[in-house]
Amino acid sequence: MEKHGIITKVSGPLIVASGMESVQVYDVVRVSNKRLIGEVLELRGDLASIQVYEETAGIGPGEPVFFTNEPLSVELGPGLMESIFDGIERPLDKIYLEHGSYIPLGVDVPRLDRNRIWKFTPTKKVGDQVVGGSVIGTVIETESVLHKIMIPPHVSGTIKSIKEGSFTITEVVAEVENTDGDIIEVKMLQTWPVRKKRPFKKKIAPTEPMVTGQRVIDTLFPISIGGIAAIPGPFGSGKTVVQHQLAKWADADIIVYIGCGERGNEMTDVLMEFPELKDPKTGNSLMKRTVLIANTSNMPVAAREASIYTGITIAEYYRDMGYKVAIMADSTSRWAEALREMSSRLEEMPGEEGYPAYLGSRISEFYERAGYVECLGDEDKRGAITAIGAVSPPGGDTSEPVSQATLRIVKVFWGLSASLAYKRHFPAIDWLKSYSLYSDQMTEYFDTKVDKNWSKQVKEVMTLLQEEASLQEIVRLVGLDALGPNDRLKLLAAQMVREDYLHQNAFHAVDTYSSLNKQNKLLSLILSFYHQGLEAVAENKNFKDIEKLAVREQIGRFKYTEENAVNEAYKKIQNDMISGYQNLAKE
Repeated sequence: MEKHGIITKVSGPLIVASGMESVQVYDVVRVSNKRLIGEVLELRGDLASIQVYEETAGIGPGEPVFFTNEPLSVELGPGLMESIFDGIERPLDKIYLEHGSYIPLGVDVPRLDRNRIWKFTPTKKVGDQVVGGSVIGTVIETESVLHKIMIPPHVSGTIKSIKEGSFTITEVVAEVENTDGDIIEVKMLQTWPVRKKRPFKKKIAPTEPMVTGQRVIDTLFPISIGGIAAIPGPFGSGKTVVQHQLAKWADADIIVYIGCGERGNEMTDVLMEFPELKDPKTGNSLMKRTVLIANTSNMPVAAREASIYTGITIAEYYRDMGYKVAIMADSTSRWAEALREMSSRLEEMPGEEGYPAYLGSRISEFYERAGYVECLGDEDKRGAITAIGAVSPPGGDTSEPVSQATLRIVKVFWGLSASLAYKRHFPAIDWLKSYSLYSDQMTEYFDTKVDKNWSKQVKEVMTLLQEEASLQEIVRLVGLDALGPNDRLKLLAAQMVREDYLHQNAFHAVDTYSSLNKQNKLLSLILSFYHQGLEAVAENKNFKDIEKLAVREQIGRFKYTEENAVNEAYKKIQNDMISGYQNLAKE
């Protein structure tokens, strides 16, 4: 007979049950005869505190709690791509087909399709030695993703049998004999506890940028492959659009997008847009290399924490195949609010602003699972997880605990500004507050792969923007006419950087993505205009004549140039600029 405890108290998503001495912390249990999924948070004697990942209305004391004696785990294997799961990896599309628009309480459907047939092509043969992480075969999961079937991390030995053909994920495709002489069956399906990091050989220092196609990010505040970044900003400042842009255009093989506590319409946008978007790498639908995890604001609060761990575990699985994975968490603030709610119901000692004292360590546990690593296995595999988390501080106040705990961990801070957003300047990343601690490591890459003057240009642009902020203070006090022509020109150049370079239209077919070559050319044109302007001012030319040069408009339109026409357009504008300034000199 199945072992069970008895519910003694119900407090929203938290349930206390007695007779639980044989369970462990983080074991999954099934609550009441409705079989709701829950996870043990705390044990005191035979009493267990359980967070339930479904609605607990109608459940009361005296009902049973059934043991599974297993930790909260995810299923890993072919079929993850193109799927949309809830926070505990239940496939929402399958639930919809079987049960309609509303998720029934206690619904239990297989995480991955047990009936779908996959064509397995072995890459190892009988007699080969294998270790944890070794690739023994491949499956074409989608047109964009070749799924590598790996030996589970803690298994090693000699292949005794391996099959080629079409199988379901639960059928045995290989057998491995370990050093003790035991035969271990290998299937395409693996399970892994979500709170446990998947192992790797070693972490590698970041040296390459993850190119995003967003000018303000790639130029001023780059993120490395395997880096970690935070996007804090108030409501309406464009956090979600920035994350959507990164998911669409970032240099990653796999995208894991977690909608953690944000509004459902934002996940709907992703669901509607991604299948329609053409993947610039493969030409297929972007959804073909995307996994969506939706635990939106109208879904169970307790499952927000699980959704974060589910997402990072799926990301680690694809990383172990040697892929570059980008994981977007939108937003970690909602997860932290769920932690605060559960902590208060557990009657724990509160930390700052009511958040639990362990908030910082939980956030760091998540971000530390990102990185660029040498993967397990006998092949030379390198994989990366780049983690980008949105933070939604109330009123945009980044001094609150979630923002501060995040900033202590992440290396890139893309601070969004409400004032820029109100001016319709998007992405609203504030260049005076944001920073990237990867910039120095990336300098060599940009200077050798893009242009030898890249880092010099970037420094000059940052100086221009900082000096503009100081000059604006003077203008506000005494007016623009009080400035000399050199300072007026500096303000004009900074305005061109802001409006023609940093401003980028996510909904424009061409401007939505900008290659490094295009970014470099546009930056070079703006600085060239500025330098030639300084020479003209030194020769006593009128600033207003410089301001009216027709080439200014050409530079402003350059960002709408198709990628294949960039070099030609650049040469033409350079020639027009030289002739424009020469005509000024003749006057």
